[in-house]
Amino acid sequence: MNGKTLDWLAGPGAPLQGAICGPGDKSVSHRAVMLGALAEGVSEVEGFLEGEDTRATAAILGRLGVRFEAPGDGLRRIHGVGLHGLRGADGPLDCGNAGTGMRLLAGLLAGQAFDSTLVGDASLSRRPMGRVIEPLRRMGARIEAGEGGLPPLIIYASNGLQAIDYELPVASAQVKSAVLLAGLYARGETRVREPHPTRDYTERMLAAFGWPIRFSPGDARLEGGHRLRATRVLVPADFSSAAFFLVAASVVPGSDLLLRRVGMNPRRTGLLAALRAMGADITETPAGEQGGEPVADLRVRHARLRGISVPEALVPDMIDEFPALFVAAALAEGETRVSGAAELRVKESDRIATMAAALRALGADIEEAPDGALIRGGRLHGGEVHSHGDHRIAMAMAVAAQRAEGEVRITDCANVATSFPGFAALAGGVGFGLQETAGLG
Repeated sequence: MNGKTLDWLAGPGAPLQGAICGPGDKSVSHRAVMLGALAEGVSEVEGFLEGEDTRATAAILGRLGVRFEAPGDGLRRIHGVGLHGLRGADGPLDCGNAGTGMRLLAGLLAGQAFDSTLVGDASLSRRPMGRVIEPLRRMGARIEAGEGGLPPLIIYASNGLQAIDYELPVASAQVKSAVLLAGLYARGETRVREPHPTRDYTERMLAAFGWPIRFSPGDARLEGGHRLRATRVLVPADFSSAAFFLVAASVVPGSDLLLRRVGMNPRRTGLLAALRAMGADITETPAGEQGGEPVADLRVRHARLRGISVPEALVPDMIDEFPALFVAAALAEGETRVSGAAELRVKESDRIATMAAALRALGADIEEAPDGALIRGGRLHGGEVHSHGDHRIAMAMAVAAQRAEGEVRITDCANVATSFPGFAALAGGVGFGLQETAGLG
């Protein structure tokens, strides 16, 4: 990203040992700065993810007239401008690689009294936005996009939004959140129903900021016209970031690793259930709540994993963790079957195709399906794999390399900074064999 070329050289290191606290939850960080910006008063966010995605969202809100202070690493003090206090920016608003940022901001900006244009980097510009545009247009938003619903998104000044009762055709926390954020500005009660429950970060965060909202798994409703009140948000450690260490410690013999204060939103932890079904040795000790989210310390020790058919009911609760799961499956005994995960085709990369190609390059036996894959566990050898600029692919393949019989070069890893700045250093500190190197171009 930003013109940098970065590769990783990875290979077997030591058993993973020690205790770590990973970066703040990206989903919570995005939402905390958005609602803090729209609140009345000064909000404080502790544990904010210092990643490129979340910084891009904060920078956009800054251009819309919100004053931020950063008194320390992971700290943000947000001087909220109220629900109607944003003002238009001069020029496009750059979301970088942040798909969450772009989709949620589309909902937030749909009710504003000024025009906005949301743009992104090359990867984000290939990600379809039609599923979020459609319900927002039904609410009265005026939005234009590129061919195929691709960014940039031009969002015109609102003539007033009308609440809708919307049933999502495909479960998506980001689309649900965009509709709810637009609902803050809509007349009447906005309701969103899902075919499968997804993570409820937006609902919990709205409640924390004092907005009347009713929600249960798969159903959320709120009325427009209320106020957000400034609050203090403690951001838990990101479960998606912890996922790579959960898998790594499970597959590397002799490992015994403690992950502290990990966010345990029940709509986010499907990977935990899948790994346990595979035989993983993971214990959790509840550690209270942070930012309205339950947190726990997770202790993971090496275990012999076996292949499973991943229950489709778990898929929405682990959609960002599939690259890590594919690695666990490639190193497990027997077959692992994944289905119902077509959403993976439209992430930062086509994660089914990209993970299949990367694992095959290391000798894995994997067959693609339109909505998943069949993975037969076995041994991995060294080689070169391509992350295609996808941060989760890069980190997943660094995990795979810990069990490879030879060195693995992972290309195009700079985008890891979007979600997990400092991953290589933290991983190396607990035993990973991993070093950064200049890309080969």
